[in-house]
Amino acid sequence: MTENNAPTRLAGHAGTGTATGIGSMPGGDAREAAKTVTGSLESLPYLPELPARGPGADMIGRTAGLLVDVYAHVEPSGWRISDRPGRDTRRARSWMGEDLDALEEFTQEYEGDLKVSAVGPWTLAAALELRNGEAALSDPGACRDLTASLAEGLRAHLADVRRRVPGARPVLQLDEPSLTAVLQGRIKSASGYRTHRAVDRAVVEGALRDLVGVAGEAGAPVVVHSCAPGVPFALLRRAGAHGISFDFGLLTEREEEAIGEAVEGGTTLLAGVVPGVDGPLSDPAGSVMGVRTLWRRLGLAPGTLAESVVVTPSCGLAGASPAYARSVLTHCVRAARSLADNPE
Repeated sequence: MTENNAPTRLAGHAGTGTATGIGSMPGGDAREAAKTVTGSLESLPYLPELPARGPGADMIGRTAGLLVDVYAHVEPSGWRISDRPGRDTRRARSWMGEDLDALEEFTQEYEGDLKVSAVGPWTLAAALELRNGEAALSDPGACRDLTASLAEGLRAHLADVRRRVPGARPVLQLDEPSLTAVLQGRIKSASGYRTHRAVDRAVVEGALRDLVGVAGEAGAPVVVHSCAPGVPFALLRRAGAHGISFDFGLLTEREEEAIGEAVEGGTTLLAGVVPGVDGPLSDPAGSVMGVRTLWRRLGLAPGTLAESVVVTPSCGLAGASPAYARSVLTHCVRAARSLADNPE
């Protein structure tokens, strides 16, 4: 699947512009988080993640709980692959079930896009340890096994979401904050004295394309998220990503041409323009001023802004206060409407 046959864009619903969050929320109350997200976001709500609950609710443990025939447990150094499911796996699956129950409760009769997240194969391979303590990234066979296991887990997860919220079209977000470091050979070994070899770009692209294909079987477009510098826009488009989520404040001139090509190719940009930690918020129009400026600089038609851009916080909101997290989501909605109402 490529950008040329991508399904309907994720942005521009009903001409009002679209906003969403990245995934994580503060606190540990699944019902409160689901209520906040669904109450704030009309066109692209998402399944909240609550890492404050501890191991198994963090993004690596949460995704490890989705894996099929691959298990993991917590060591002092992080998550390590196990022979069988243990307490940590059971806890991760229990919390995911709790989160889905809460989302289901607050999405009765909902129709529209609904975003769910999982860690992508390369950040997962960089974070999960083999039994010898080295990252799975160090073993190409382990990387292939992880990708296959994740594919099966995501297939079941998307089916569960469809069953619970029949009117929703799932949107799968793959979180890949370590992707650029994987491509550049900057993931450190267990000793910390060396780094793992860079993974070939074709191999990276192929694994991502496999997961895009699995999501496509469920009718789910795929967004790849990274809040790290140097997001590989062109590679993600070739892998078939329908949307790319990034911290707008980290963009440099080097990425501008790739962004222009992405927009013209039909890729949705999820632009992180609102700080994810407590602080003063500008007016909504001010938050997206940089997006408008970029559009003009690239010579893109202003009328395509609301169709091409989803407004988001710069990253997850786990480090924010509950009050600020609510304010940020509302602020993103208003900023998205500003883009639609006044694209110039």
